[in-house]
Amino acid sequence: MSYKIAVIGLGYVGLPLAVEFAKKYEVTGFDVKPARIEELKNFEDSTLELSSEQLREVVGKGLSITSSLEDLKQCNFFIVTVPTPIDSHKRPDLTPLIKASETVGKVLKKGDIVVYESTVYPGATEEDCVPVLEKFSGLKFNKDFFCGYSPERINPGDKEHTVSKIMKVTSGSTPEAAEAVDGVYRSIITAGTYKADSIKVAEAAKVIENTQRDVNIAFVNELAIIFNKMGIDTSAVLRAAATKWNFLPFKPGLVGGHCIGVDPYYLSHKAQELGYNPEIILAGRRLNDNMGIYIANQVIKLMIKNGHRIDGSKVLVMGITFKENCPDIRNSKVIDVIKELQDFGCSVDVVDPWADKDEVMHEYGLECSAEITDLSGYSAVVLAVAHKEFKELEPGIVDMRNSSDISTVIYDVKSVIENSDGRL
Repeated sequence: MSYKIAVIGLGYVGLPLAVEFAKKYEVTGFDVKPARIEELKNFEDSTLELSSEQLREVVGKGLSITSSLEDLKQCNFFIVTVPTPIDSHKRPDLTPLIKASETVGKVLKKGDIVVYESTVYPGATEEDCVPVLEKFSGLKFNKDFFCGYSPERINPGDKEHTVSKIMKVTSGSTPEAAEAVDGVYRSIITAGTYKADSIKVAEAAKVIENTQRDVNIAFVNELAIIFNKMGIDTSAVLRAAATKWNFLPFKPGLVGGHCIGVDPYYLSHKAQELGYNPEIILAGRRLNDNMGIYIANQVIKLMIKNGHRIDGSKVLVMGITFKENCPDIRNSKVIDVIKELQDFGCSVDVVDPWADKDEVMHEYGLECSAEITDLSGYSAVVLAVAHKEFKELEPGIVDMRNSSDISTVIYDVKSVIENSDGRL
């Protein structure tokens, strides 16, 4: 069968996928944001996942970019890659997923296949999305149309583990659909595919990938808190432990972003619906969610120790994206550090060469500079994100502390600065 592919959602996940498919198929990329459509048509990608050269190779050729529902009618293989966030009560927010399903449902035809890539709890595809597809299409699931689930595994900012180089888990609502879905992905994924037993198995596999990382990071975060009380360098402990062949090399830090800091809540939500209250998962989440407050309090203690008056003191926070060398600020836990410092009365400046200052202002109400112009006058400097630009500045930061007449405190969240006053 000849497939015309539609990718719904052109963010960090959807765009690289659409571009890869466009090398072999006729692809329509759909997004509801006019600004996103405009920038991609101009061969620009604000997520920095793809270069202008990479976009020029396919946009307007194998890949059509649109926000028009009419342009989706010709497609017969739909891939949904919209975000799946949590709400203010840490409950799954399926609004983007439901709206995307409504969009697809309006253009769905007999024989079409709809594949979801968004991270969800097991059962969401068939229990939450399929009824929407049926309602808006008037078609019957597994008779007129079919579904699949192939979880995204994109790592934002990672130029080594790109779409085609990451093994893809696939699944389908019938054996035939599963084979069709696997075949389409197999045609572009050089790392190979793994056909899961069912859609629910594939959904569960994805959600535990990030939950496992979250629990492991929570463990080393707890170790960092304990070792700090003992006066032991956590990094030195982890280096020593890592000499054993089966030691897992996780590092302490802030756990944010749209995956690891969110996905465990999807799994725990489903478990609680079924009458089971997960203990390890939620304990890990609580600990990781409180690390920003812990870091800020450690900084304040060091400032007091160095004789600083806390109220009105100037603090520089370096980095506000959720990870290094990436412009994504979604669910960044650096904001927790900043808010706690502000609650103590500190005046906080933020610098990040990767973040979009307008987006930071819109999302967090903070001014953000792209570069450091003057390091003097700060009572404390917090290196929160290990951007490559900050690593290059390391000697200058240490020199500033050594030459400062105000005993500047340097706190290193990412263990980048050799002679910091404090670190996780």
